[in-house]
Amino acid sequence: MAEKVLDVKDLNVTFETYQGSVQAVRGVSFHVNRKETVGIVGESGCGKSVTIRTVMGLHQKSPGAVMRGEALFEGRDVLKMNDKEIMDILGNRMSMIFQDPFTFLNPTMQVGRQITETYLRHHRVSGREAHEKALSILRLISFPNPEQNMKRYPHQLSGGMRQRIMIAMALICEPAVLFADEPTTALDVTIQAQIIDLMNSLKDKTDTSIVLITHDMGVVAKMVDRLYVMYAGKIVEHGSADALFHRPRHPYTWGLLDSVPRLDERTKEELHSIPGMPPDLIDPPAGCPFAARCRYAMKICQRQMPSQFSLDGEGHAAACWMCHPEYVERFGETGREGRQNEK
Repeated sequence: MAEKVLDVKDLNVTFETYQGSVQAVRGVSFHVNRKETVGIVGESGCGKSVTIRTVMGLHQKSPGAVMRGEALFEGRDVLKMNDKEIMDILGNRMSMIFQDPFTFLNPTMQVGRQITETYLRHHRVSGREAHEKALSILRLISFPNPEQNMKRYPHQLSGGMRQRIMIAMALICEPAVLFADEPTTALDVTIQAQIIDLMNSLKDKTDTSIVLITHDMGVVAKMVDRLYVMYAGKIVEHGSADALFHRPRHPYTWGLLDSVPRLDERTKEELHSIPGMPPDLIDPPAGCPFAARCRYAMKICQRQMPSQFSLDGEGHAAACWMCHPEYVERFGETGREGRQNEK
């Protein structure tokens, strides 16, 4: 049985505002096994980043943040840790690659110093030892001319090189879990492909698990072992990457997949989009949050939120009334192919 390095159970995060309580994350559960890549996908504002930042303990002191549930990292609940305990694991056992490296890199410091300061914070070593460790990490990720480029400042490096610096900063302490929040969004397609290949190779060279947060289904297709689809603060479908790309069962997952441009098909049709807007999480709907945008919505979808129905006995599940055993028995399995034939 695979070893779970991270196990999140029934996570709820609410932010108290002047307008009301924003229920940003509602009953989210997921796990990450050692040396596994897990993807969390969904539209902007669906709760992906809030979930991950809460799991990392970054919302512990946020004004108005109320958290319930468990976030077990290596057997310890992050939500119950004090500030010192969180600081001991951040950048050490847990690390994050942020979306825009130019925002998070210090423009007044050489990049080499920015890499080594994390290592010096968590390990009692000399500056020379930290420098050698930084060099070894940069060589591991195929960073060009590491000795010379460590002396440069962020503005002197290309976007791809700055992203590799962020990866080196995240990896230098050999974390158990590496979170990557939209790591390729600010890069052109060629550099995106290089970063994806780089992160794929890291699993073979280290014991690090990767959690990829993105809205780009094309990126996760090349990287993840398992996938969680998130909408309006909830997980609406999850399973292996193969299951969700070839046998998706939730209408929202169909919409995400249909919105990816296809280069292998000649068509004059416009790009597909999901009509409507996500619900207001100050006053979320009682039923399925996607019901107002779903062409297959039934009366029960408006009234009651479906539970996660198991689909194949291998971890694939979806929160959709069309996946209820009684629905499947009466009407048959509803798949993405049938939806496309109705267009």
